Amino acid sequence: MVKKMRVLTSTAVVASLMVALLAACGGKEESPNTANPSPGTGTEVKEAAYPKSLTYWVSLNPNAAVTMKSYNEIAAYKELEKVTGTKVEFQHPPTGQEKDQFNLMLASGKLPDVIEYGWNAAPKGADSLIKEKRIIRLNELIEKNAPNLTKVLKDNPEFRKMITTDEGNIYVMPFLLGDPLLSSVNGPALRKDWLDKLNLQVPKTIADWEKVLTAFRDGDPNGNNKKDEIPYTYTINPENETDMNHLFVGAWGITADFFQENGKVKYGPIEPQYKEFLTTMNKWYKEGLIDRDYATTDGKLKDAKVTGSQVGSFSAYAGSGIGRYTTLAQPNNPNFALVGAPYPVLKEGDKALGQYTLPFTGLGAAISATAKNPEEIVKWLDYKYGQEGHMLFNFGIEGQSYKLDNGYPKYTDTILNNPDKLPITQAMAKYFIASWSGPIVQDKRYIEQYFTMPEQRDAQKAWMGADHSKVMPPITLTADESSKTASIMNDVKTYRDEMVNKFIMGSEPLANYDKFVQTIKSMGIDEAIKARQAALDRYNNRK
Repeated sequence: MVKKMRVLTSTAVVASLMVALLAACGGKEESPNTANPSPGTGTEVKEAAYPKSLTYWVSLNPNAAVTMKSYNEIAAYKELEKVTGTKVEFQHPPTGQEKDQFNLMLASGKLPDVIEYGWNAAPKGADSLIKEKRIIRLNELIEKNAPNLTKVLKDNPEFRKMITTDEGNIYVMPFLLGDPLLSSVNGPALRKDWLDKLNLQVPKTIADWEKVLTAFRDGDPNGNNKKDEIPYTYTINPENETDMNHLFVGAWGITADFFQENGKVKYGPIEPQYKEFLTTMNKWYKEGLIDRDYATTDGKLKDAKVTGSQVGSFSAYAGSGIGRYTTLAQPNNPNFALVGAPYPVLKEGDKALGQYTLPFTGLGAAISATAKNPEEIVKWLDYKYGQEGHMLFNFGIEGQSYKLDNGYPKYTDTILNNPDKLPITQAMAKYFIASWSGPIVQDKRYIEQYFTMPEQRDAQKAWMGADHSKVMPPITLTADESSKTASIMNDVKTYRDEMVNKFIMGSEPLANYDKFVQTIKSMGIDEAIKARQAALDRYNNRK
């Protein structure tokens, strides 16, 4: 698990406001031993020279796109313009075309001043992009012109290690999760009303799950006198490796992708435990415990199945899953209730792998090599890491989107009970960016209030108990490693996803699993593992 972050000390002004990310409800002042960073002072940047104008490329978040065409319309950015005098021309790529537009932009060399992106998805690593004069190294610029971020990195060396490349370059003003509470946000969820009706407990082991799913299949928990319940439906998402964040496969101590074990990189689908996982999933599928149509169930159909009392369990986010489904279903079914379950293990006392997002995942704002005033841009970006900027971009406008209650910034009904009936995330998007990302330190008090239901908060606590020690840190492949292994992994993932579904559904006998492993090896997986091992070794040697 990522080591807990040390709190950043600050000035008397900051102490009076107490916006440290682990502030307790009720606004009590933190002790120096609390384990999260607060923003910098914000006082130094007030006297800094800000750019008069800049161009800023960034994806338009879907929650913002509902009510606006540009981030210029976000209240926090409006206020930032008032404070700094900087006029920003936001450039938003068309929705769904972000990756292609990003690659075309880099290839053309016609770059905006600031590029905000998930740089781990860039075709080349940051070191290569710096050498090719697409973006610039920020180390010295941050030290000289970004006192707030400098303090965050000084007091949290693990942050600095994560945002620094193997060659020692800091390349973005980063998006950082300021508390472990922000790192575990999804996991297994079940119909609590079904469990209660059948006198069942929340499952903890794979055997418990099989018992519960069987009861869901046979016990008519939806009460319509039909055997039409779907005990569990898979979530097929290429970004989350077959199913969301290691649910079930994590019980065998592996993932469906790369993971590390005692410093050694492994690829889950070729490990012996993966066959055991597939054997169990195949058994459940044959017995009708898994949705027979999971492979063709899109988001809308899944929504209909869940809210229509067909599905008994699934992977869920606390917000868009537990919260949204409860809100959608209860008007027609007041008894509808969901409960988060811990990630399952093979036997009690074990620790399963589960979802965990590292404090830095490559998201951040880089400055292009063609920007004429990088010093001023760094100072402008640094405002968000200071006291005022932190509050502004995590909570919005005091008196409008939040009010201080004994030092604790509480969202108003403008956010939590929006008069225009906007969902919380869309209401948030009109005022600040904490509900997605950006060059800020995300405050845990945002998520404490976003999860308005006790069952959301309880689910998060259950999910946080998973083992995170095998999560791969934010390694960076060299240009050579990336070019050699990119096509390998494209082929491997396509083949893996196709075969996993066949194994689960029984169209491919599990007797052919060894052939499956050999095929993946013939595609070059050992070279891909070797590249990631070298990258992990370099990461572990970073200062």
